[in-house]
Amino acid sequence: MVTVLVADDEKSMVEMLDIMLTGEGYRVITAANTDEAVRILEREEPNLVISDMKIPKDGGTAVLSASMKGDRFRPVIMITAYASAESAVEAMKLGACDYITKPFNVEELKLVVKNALEKRGLILENMSLKTELRQKSGVREMIGGSKALDTVRNLVVRVADTPSTVLITGESGTGKELVARALHANSPRCNRPFLSINCGAMPEQLLESELFGYKKGAFTGAAADKVGLLEAADGGSFFFDEIGEMPPSLQVKLVRVLQEREIRRVGDTKNLSLDVRFIAATNKNLAERVKSGHFREDLFYRLNVVVIHLPPLRERMEDVPALANHFLAKLAAQNGRDILGFSVDALRLLEGYRWPGNIRELEHAIERAVVMETDKWINPENLPDELRTRAEKMHEAARLPSGVVDMEKHVEGIEREMLFNAMKNANGSKRDAARLLNMSLRSIRYKLDKYGIK
Repeated sequence: MVTVLVADDEKSMVEMLDIMLTGEGYRVITAANTDEAVRILEREEPNLVISDMKIPKDGGTAVLSASMKGDRFRPVIMITAYASAESAVEAMKLGACDYITKPFNVEELKLVVKNALEKRGLILENMSLKTELRQKSGVREMIGGSKALDTVRNLVVRVADTPSTVLITGESGTGKELVARALHANSPRCNRPFLSINCGAMPEQLLESELFGYKKGAFTGAAADKVGLLEAADGGSFFFDEIGEMPPSLQVKLVRVLQEREIRRVGDTKNLSLDVRFIAATNKNLAERVKSGHFREDLFYRLNVVVIHLPPLRERMEDVPALANHFLAKLAAQNGRDILGFSVDALRLLEGYRWPGNIRELEHAIERAVVMETDKWINPENLPDELRTRAEKMHEAARLPSGVVDMEKHVEGIEREMLFNAMKNANGSKRDAARLLNMSLRSIRYKLDKYGIK
């Protein structure tokens, strides 16, 4: 049921509004002064507020302010007894949705109330749709249908709306920043800034001033105050890319930021409070770097709250066709090329390559092919040399080499390749891969363990 708060000290007016609104099917609660109205707004969640401009104590603008503090989209209708409605117009500038003057027509008030509630409903519906669209796009930008990627998506959805620090691990080029952006897009902070920095991409002093900002005169060249990225991200999310490359002296300062949620500009004497959700990513094994003395243990434990591991592309090869087609559509449009897809041989090369550079390498390979291709389909000759060279090696592997050859090692290489391809085609199922190779489940398990294939 829709609840309406009526804030007015005039008994006859309150009784009339109560009868009228109840008759329209609304639940009515009343307040005789601003203090009562504020207390009601703190414990209740009315859908709409009707307040007299001259309600005792602090007036209607105090009711308006309290209402907006609790719900900035809650409509507030002002009632004024003055023929000149300047005060009510001023209230509308402060956020009131409408006003009426005494004496007023009951039917007019009914219409104003109805319109205000309908407008609120449309605003909330629009916000809900936008949030849903933003959340779906944030997760759906992670292209692929593999189980490994589904695990990552599920983790993103589960932890996105928490304030917890997230550490994203994985090799270079696996899409760690994409996961960080999906976390932000699915969080309550999605309408606030998402800022980032690559911790290994700039000198230590420049990195410090970029992160923390500085006061005028803090060092040579500091001609004016500068707001740092951490301060600019207040209310939103901040992403430390390649956190394992951060210099030790800045690691100390970051520990304090994570612990105290405060920063201090370079050259300043006062701290600034900070409301930021921290996300970090690394392609290093931070636990090993702690052991070797290159990374602070206390910083590691503050970052290692929620860990999302992004597997390399070679461990989710079933995602290659979807990723390849995604990049093809995007890059063909950017380059003004009318390309329909991949030839069978080209797609086979893409699926058979191990992608040491992961998704980034795949995207660059597709970009090269798009630029070079003159046909309607991407052909093998326009893919990078590395892919074609590997395919040629696979064909050569079956031929008898000239001269003296270590037969056992040669056969093992072929066997390893066949096992890998069988597991890829079977989407990681050992049982299905055994059936493809006409082997027993026990035999294929032994072979996979022997060659370290998972």
